[in-house]
Amino acid sequence: PTSIWTMWWPCASSTATAFDMAYAWLQQTRNQPALRTVKHYHDHPAYIRALAANIRDYWQMHGRSDVLVMSFHGVPRYALAKGDPYHCECQKTGRLLAAALGLESGQFRLTFQSRFGRAEWLQPYTDKTLQALGREGVNRVDVVAPGFTADCLETLEELAMEGRASFLAAGGKAFHYIPALNEHPRWIDALGQIVLENLGGWASARWDRDADEQARHTSKNQALALGARR
Repeated sequence: PTSIWTMWWPCASSTATAFDMAYAWLQQTRNQPALRTVKHYHDHPAYIRALAANIRDYWQMHGRSDVLVMSFHGVPRYALAKGDPYHCECQKTGRLLAAALGLESGQFRLTFQSRFGRAEWLQPYTDKTLQALGREGVNRVDVVAPGFTADCLETLEELAMEGRASFLAAGGKAFHYIPALNEHPRWIDALGQIVLENLGGWASARWDRDADEQARHTSKNQALALGARR
């Protein structure tokens, strides 16, 4: 059997879009593969440990900030009203991460970025929070984006550049952007663990690639000999 395996934070604007494309393809496919999706991993212990290790590694090299801002991608607030679990799961990730780092309530903020349009989005907003921290006289702020497992234009420009400008212009003295997990070894291990847990019943420690390919080749040849087209 073949399989499609997807893994995403469960926000309808991202997850549903990916799933819609996969399901649309399945509608046109006669020989359908098995399909399995991962509901979430926001509170997976290995994921939280990887996030904490990544931040500690940065602090060991650059020192600690006065306030750690955990910035998540924002979505319109009506998504929460419709039952989207994204907001609640971001909150839980932030709470677990703060606990893993031993942070008190005044040492971190959980915010949301990337809003646009006229609708109200999830709050507090990252840019407004950074400006407020600067005006309050906070000396150094570190920003991390736990919901992004790899850096992208949004984290590198909107946070590392625009966020820096907002904080410094408001009176802040030092701004640090902590890179996303990217290829951090603890994240790679966590990703493998999450995958294996969700492949229960499919993956086997006794699986042998060469033997499997040989069996497929033999089966195909037998089918062709009996008149199969391909």
